[in-house]
Amino acid sequence: MAPSRSLLSPVAVAVSMASGLLLLTGCGGSSAGGTDGGGKLKVGVLFPGSLSDDGFMASAHLGYQRAAKQHAGTVEFSKVEQVATADYEKALVRFATTSDLVISLGGQTDADVRNVAARFPKVKFAEIGGPADGKPLANLSLYDPQQAEAAFLSGAASALLSEKGTVGFVGGAELPAIVNAAKEYARGAAAADPDVKVLTPQYVGDFNDVAKAKQSALADFGAGADVLGQILNLGHKGVAQAADQREGKLIGGPIAHACGTDPAYAGYVETDIGAEIEYAVDHLVAGDWKAEAVHFGLTFTEPRNDIVLCGSSDPAVSKKLDELKRKITAGEITTR
Repeated sequence: MAPSRSLLSPVAVAVSMASGLLLLTGCGGSSAGGTDGGGKLKVGVLFPGSLSDDGFMASAHLGYQRAAKQHAGTVEFSKVEQVATADYEKALVRFATTSDLVISLGGQTDADVRNVAARFPKVKFAEIGGPADGKPLANLSLYDPQQAEAAFLSGAASALLSEKGTVGFVGGAELPAIVNAAKEYARGAAAADPDVKVLTPQYVGDFNDVAKAKQSALADFGAGADVLGQILNLGHKGVAQAADQREGKLIGGPIAHACGTDPAYAGYVETDIGAEIEYAVDHLVAGDWKAEAVHFGLTFTEPRNDIVLCGSSDPAVSKKLDELKRKITAGEITTR
C-alpha cells in the first residue's frame, strides 16, 4: 500500500495558515492533478475535526485509508485535519490548486466548499454530510450519509430501551443536517413507542467539546431521560460520562464497538461515512465521476446504516427495529 501523505499536522496547520502558506488563489480553475507524480490522479480531503474522534471523522478516515490502499499507484492522496472554521476556505483553495478531486467532510464546510468550487470550475469537488436537500453545482457532488436515517433508528432504539419513557438527543451544532436529524430522532422514537416523551434537542455548539456535551447530557438526564441519542465527534465521550454519572444510557455511533466495552452504551448506530470517499474516488478513477446528489443508507445499493443493540434480551425490541428498517428500505418510511 502506498502511504497516504498528510499535508500538515494540526499544529503545523495553524502555523502555516498564520504565515500565509495556505493563502493561495485559483481563479483559473485548472488542476495540477495528473501532471506530477508519474501521472497519478490527485485527491485532497479536508477533515475539519480530529481523525481520532471515534465518530464522523474517524469513520470517514477509515474509508480514506481503504481508498488509498485500493488505488495505490493510481491516486496520490493528501489530507488535513483539525482545521479552524475560519481556515476552511484556505485549506480548500490549497487542495484545489493541486488536486483533481477535493473532498470536504461535514455540513460546517458547506458555504466554503461551494465558494471554492465556483472559483475552480475545472476541479471536481465532493461534500459529505452537507444539507440533505442541498443542490449540486456543475463540479460539486453532495453525498448524504443519511444521518437523518441513522437518527431515526437511534430514536427508535432509545424509545424501545427506555425504562422511564423519556429520551433525548444531543447534537454538535445547530446545522440544518443536525437539526433535521434531531427531528428524525423524535420521529423514530414515536414510531417505536407513540407514548414516549422526547425532550427538546440540545445543541452543544461544538462537535468536539466533551465538557459542554456532558453538561447537555446531564441536563437531559436531570429532566427525566434515561436514554440519549447523539451526533457528536469527540463530544460523545462527555455524554458517556454523564450517562455513567446518572446511570443512564446512550446510543453510540457511527462506529460500533464491541458491546460491553463501555456499559454506558445501550447500542450503536453504524454509518459508514468513509464509503462515500471510496465512492467518489472509484468514480474519479473510472472516469465517470459526475456532479450529483447521492443519498446513501438503507435505500442505497449497499446499505451503510444499521443498528446494533447491547444488553437487550427482549426479542420484541429487535423485531420492531427490523420492521422499521424494512419500512425504510421499502420506502414506506422516508427520512431526510
